Amino acid sequence: MASTERTTWHLSGTGYEFCNCDFGCGCNFGGFPNSKDGSCRALVGMHIKDGACGDVDLAGLKCAAIVVWPKAIHEGNGKCVFVVEPTTSDKQVGALSQILTGQLGGMPWEILGTTFEVAGLEKAKITIEGEGVKSVFRVEGIAEARGDAFKNPVTGDEHHANVELPDGFIWTRGQCGTGTFTAKSGKLDLAFAKTNWILYDFDWTNAAATAAA
Repeated sequence: MASTERTTWHLSGTGYEFCNCDFGCGCNFGGFPNSKDGSCRALVGMHIKDGACGDVDLAGLKCAAIVVWPKAIHEGNGKCVFVVEPTTSDKQVGALSQILTGQLGGMPWEILGTTFEVAGLEKAKITIEGEGVKSVFRVEGIAEARGDAFKNPVTGDEHHANVELPDGFIWTRGQCGTGTFTAKSGKLDLAFAKTNWILYDFDWTNAAATAAA
């Protein structure tokens, strides 16, 4: 039986995940949000430090997604607006679109990309300030997310926490803290204070799936 050749891609870099769940995010442990209303509403940023899709170079790009799911992610019916910087070329936008909507296979997007409908594409300058859990991820005119460390309720000292997920398909080690973020594009309008925020390194590819095809 003939196989369909797919373009090989890989992305590695740093991820910035702000959502409306309580700290730690129940989706990472039991598959269901532990937010107040059971929804998942998030601003997810990426700084791609190394990456390519076929012959399209993706290294150095920064991008973001504003995503809203009414219930658990795996139950679908989500809406997503992607954001890229104005300097991102049409070829780079096309490559990212195929990757992030799961069209080329490869985890985590072959799963996540099937759970939402793309509601729009924005172009805006993206800046990242600070470091670690005190990072600030800003999308000019659209979104701002500020991370902070947990505080010991007795002493007020900073309390640092990491989560290890050996079988995690998005990330395997996350630095957790408290996040405050706003994001607005079209009908997607998010504003949450002191909710879940996780900083992580990612290393994603569809190489194995492409080789097996």
